[in-house]
Amino acid sequence: MKQIVQQLDSGVTAIVEAPAPRVTRGTLLIKTTRSLISAGTERMLVGFGKASLLAKARQQPDRVMDVLGKVKTDGLLATVDAVRSKLGQPLPLGYCNVGEVIEVGADVTDFKPGDRVVSNGPHADIVRVPANLCARIPDDVTDEAAAFTVVASIGLQGIRLAEPTIGESFVVTGAGLIGLLTIQLLRAQGCRVLAIDFDESKLELARRYGAETCNPARGEDPVAAGMGFSRGRGVDGVIITASTKSNDPVTHAAQMSRKRGRIILVGVTGLELNRADFYEKELSFQVSCSYGPGRYDPAYEEGGRDYPLAFVRWTEQRNFEAILDLIASGQLRTDDLVTRRFAFEEAETAYGALTADGSGLGFVLEYHAPLADRRTTSTHFASAAGFTTDRPVIAVVGAGNYASRVLIPALKAADAQLHTVVTSGGLSGSIAGRRDGFVVASTDTAEVMANPAIDTMVIATRHDSHAALAAEALSNGKNVFVEKPLALDLAQVEAVESAYAAAAERGPAPQLMVGFNRRFAPQVLRMKALIDRVGEPKSFLMVMNAGAIPAKHWTQDDAIGGGRIIGEACHFVDLMRFLAGAPIVEVAARRIGDTPHLEVTEDKASITLGFADGSFGTIMYLANGAASFPKERIEVFAAGRVLQIDNFRRMTGFGWPGFRKQNLLRQDKGQAACAAAFVDSVKRGTPAIPPAELFEVARATIEAAAILRRQ
Repeated sequence: MKQIVQQLDSGVTAIVEAPAPRVTRGTLLIKTTRSLISAGTERMLVGFGKASLLAKARQQPDRVMDVLGKVKTDGLLATVDAVRSKLGQPLPLGYCNVGEVIEVGADVTDFKPGDRVVSNGPHADIVRVPANLCARIPDDVTDEAAAFTVVASIGLQGIRLAEPTIGESFVVTGAGLIGLLTIQLLRAQGCRVLAIDFDESKLELARRYGAETCNPARGEDPVAAGMGFSRGRGVDGVIITASTKSNDPVTHAAQMSRKRGRIILVGVTGLELNRADFYEKELSFQVSCSYGPGRYDPAYEEGGRDYPLAFVRWTEQRNFEAILDLIASGQLRTDDLVTRRFAFEEAETAYGALTADGSGLGFVLEYHAPLADRRTTSTHFASAAGFTTDRPVIAVVGAGNYASRVLIPALKAADAQLHTVVTSGGLSGSIAGRRDGFVVASTDTAEVMANPAIDTMVIATRHDSHAALAAEALSNGKNVFVEKPLALDLAQVEAVESAYAAAAERGPAPQLMVGFNRRFAPQVLRMKALIDRVGEPKSFLMVMNAGAIPAKHWTQDDAIGGGRIIGEACHFVDLMRFLAGAPIVEVAARRIGDTPHLEVTEDKASITLGFADGSFGTIMYLANGAASFPKERIEVFAAGRVLQIDNFRRMTGFGWPGFRKQNLLRQDKGQAACAAAFVDSVKRGTPAIPPAELFEVARATIEAAAILRRQ
């Protein structure tokens, strides 16, 4: 398939080749026929990409504060690497897609192959979209007209928040694409509308749709126009669809509103509000969230859980349906909003026209390539002819944030031979494949598992798939590196352990490793060398200032992410096991008490481990600390001495003969050394971490999580 992406660091827009996504549970696979370039949103994104680094920083002051905080805790060099990596990730563009369903996933009952649908899918010739973000197109609505559905739903949600009634007077500030659609929707509601914009050509369209107009560029006063339009009473509501840094739209809206008027912000504007303007009139001000209820709710968008109609009449999907009905009835017109049409292959020209023509509205992309040319499962970049047998030939399953920014570069630096990168969506794998020198990007995991040329699998998918993929790879005789955790429950641990034992019985034992990189950090290795000289039990205290993650994030879902104890605290269970050098014989845990304002309590807990040699330690995994405090701290108490590692940058010895401190220029959590150790283990045929320890740590972590969940 082909998809449009933008480089955030340079602003360059390009079409990339990638394997077509594979359908998953609750999703539709759609062959695109039309997509709409949203002039406002996408022009802003392209402009941001082309801006200098300083200009980017000025546009996002909140991100600058995050970066400065990271410098303080992680160091300058690590922060620079992270920022460069983030800006180097291509961004998929587009959210107004129309096409034909070619396949439906499990649990999808309302759609079938052959249906014409709208969705918020990107500019790609094949897209995969959750069912709740799709709507069936009526027969008498063209694909081109339907392409305006999603962007029109943004305006519709703003109107729903304003709750207009027949005969009310409304002002729409900003007569761009969303503004002109909003004007028509308000007119369909029986409202009188005044449109305000600096572009006379857009105001001409607004008049065509039945609105009165005001053009400040001609010296017309928006407040006076609004008061006159409302017969001196003040307008009932203002919907701001403009995109500007100025505070004027909000200020003018307040000044022209009647007492208890409603102001809804759909666009982007300055928000330095004058309290007196709002206080004296008791005005309401609300920011509209995209297409409507369900937006940014993973349970609705990804999990497919619809809101009950009796309680939430208008969701994202039902807003899409309402817009399509209005287009079908002729109450919402889109023909006049099409500025230009381009073949999808001319996308780069289309984006050039978008940035050159500031008055442009709707730029429509048309897709005509045969389905067979689009629906490919692999994209080839190079030949594997030069591969040798003395180094592992690796396939990486998953190319998310950690895999693409940290793990794959570390494997490459460790001299591994990168063969195939597999992702379910296709695009991220294609980007990583081109950048890092893979031979193939694919969406077919089974094909890779069966490929005899690949001897090693690296699994970096969501946590719920780790154990099954690891067991399958082991059963296929492959070495396996699993990005933590190994498994989410004891049954999964046993499945991997059985697959490993069976593979070892058939011949030389394959190498199995979990990405417990902390034990490979240089300061940890120094700490280990020092404490191994002490012939008595040790006491450990490890603090993970983990930071809050929303309760609805996938990592907090026990079934998908396993929760943060299994998904992340496992790092420190392994680290303590490594430093103790003795088996875990006891697990205890305690979480913070239930409090109404704390949604998740599992990620605010302590875990105490007892070891066979008499050592013990406590892991404090805390999501309720300050971001300015170091994220990870390790302390060892033994024989009247103390060692402390602070955020893998500073190590200090207290009362330790011959050791005072070891400071690093950059934070080093051992990621590169961990990957190198695994690659070396495959070459030598000896484990970097004994498999028995991997299973032991997995069971101890799962036991700790189970204790916390019973409290």
